[in-house]
Amino acid sequence: MTITARENWSRRRKFYAWGAEDEGATDEEARAIERVWGEALGADGFEVTPPPTLDEINLKPSRVDRVPTSLQPICHTDTYQRALHTYGKTFMECARCFARDFADAPDAVVYPRDEAEVAAVLDWCGGAELAAIPFGGGSSAVYGVNPVVGERFKGVVTIDMSHMNRVLETDITSRAARVQAGVFGPDLDAQLKPHGLSLRFFMQAYPYSSLGGWIATRAAGHYAMGTTHIDDFVESVHMVTPKGGWRSRRLPASGAGPSPDRFAIGSEGAMGIITEAWLRLPSRPAHRRGATFAFAAFDDGIEALREVAQAGLNPANCRLIDPREAGLTGSYDGTKAILVLGFESAHHPVDAWIDIAMQACRDHGGEAVEETLAASGDTSATAAARWRQAFLREPFYREVKTARGIGRDTCETAIPWSGFRDLHEAVKTRTSRAIREVTGRDGTVTCRITHVYPDGPAPYFTFHFLCDKTRMVEQATAIKTAAYDAMTETGGTITHHHAVGRLHMPWYLKQRPPLFGEVLRAAKETLDPRGMMNPGVIVES
Repeated sequence: MTITARENWSRRRKFYAWGAEDEGATDEEARAIERVWGEALGADGFEVTPPPTLDEINLKPSRVDRVPTSLQPICHTDTYQRALHTYGKTFMECARCFARDFADAPDAVVYPRDEAEVAAVLDWCGGAELAAIPFGGGSSAVYGVNPVVGERFKGVVTIDMSHMNRVLETDITSRAARVQAGVFGPDLDAQLKPHGLSLRFFMQAYPYSSLGGWIATRAAGHYAMGTTHIDDFVESVHMVTPKGGWRSRRLPASGAGPSPDRFAIGSEGAMGIITEAWLRLPSRPAHRRGATFAFAAFDDGIEALREVAQAGLNPANCRLIDPREAGLTGSYDGTKAILVLGFESAHHPVDAWIDIAMQACRDHGGEAVEETLAASGDTSATAAARWRQAFLREPFYREVKTARGIGRDTCETAIPWSGFRDLHEAVKTRTSRAIREVTGRDGTVTCRITHVYPDGPAPYFTFHFLCDKTRMVEQATAIKTAAYDAMTETGGTITHHHAVGRLHMPWYLKQRPPLFGEVLRAAKETLDPRGMMNPGVIVES
């Protein structure tokens, strides 16, 4: 059946920060940020830089002067559209926005409405020697949508997929749906809800990221184990490339050679543009139960986490937060690490599973902070709820922090359990040292575990520091480089779920087997002979 979608954007997005123009941190939240981070970083006060306005932005003239007649209705070269599509959502990009630096803005932005228009845009770009940058929600944390492509192209066109946002077909019997790639998380679930379906793929960027972006970047959802990577949900993919499109056969599984779907997943727009996909949809949970434990030592929490991961319990949530992060986010008092457990099922009670996990926590010195049942009423004051609220609000805080010269960035990885302690120590030590060397004062470096596997965890590091406002990008880059070096030199991957983009390419090239790199280059030459698709991502320019 065909389902009609609403427009993704009934409200205009900020061109310089997260969210819509009528969203952001409240005055109370801004005061709390100044209080917490003033104390944590030893600042007496903050001078606030106002956010940029469109009339302050001076863009280079667009180099696109001959748009095909058929594409003119969907092509935009105004300042707002070009500024909106200049950056993703890292701290460094936000700092550039506050510095009024939009020097690398795309020359044009197009909004295709169907696959024929996607193909037409790629044909135009190829003939006019224009680079093509696919754009989902613009929530990239790795310079994945930046129109920085070198000197060999005559211009850059960003292809925003947000008008291709419909659920095209549902298969209730198989619990699956065929969906256009430009749909955003809330819109997707709103269209599936009348049919009793949901993708249940949630992450911090859920409101402002697209299905195509999730697939292209091998995104991970918020579940700690089980079906958490977008790979787990994809039945088939349709991708349009400069040489044509392919649609893989829709199947629950197949042993027929290397998978075309798995090739498209993680391709980051370097081979083509994902236009739609068939998705397998999980049942909605009917049974839930959660608990939170506090550990005097972060290492004790790690041992409990490992036991839970290796016991085959598959918790939906199994997030360990170190004492400093728990304190800074207001989740706990800062003296202990907290482990947030959550179990859910569509088919059976989960009491036996969580009871085993809770016993593992007690065996490693964990103290139960609270236990919540789905029907227990208001749980907003729990440690788990406080941490979740801080986590979901953090993207809106980035502009508040940037305006005050508070640097905040992250890096995440995955590592076998046997290598975790060395990696954890190296990243914290070397990042802390880099903050002191770069800024002349101490910052904070905290860690939480976001996902777990029987053979290893996915650590996620967050660091804050006081910036020199004239050197914010330079300082943040130096600090982040130290973190990445420590992370990869001790055996971790350059990314667990944030993709490669342009930011991670130097470390990805070291991690990637050289012969596999040759395979990728050959594939790109076949699918994108002009090298115009997202140049510099996944495959070297």
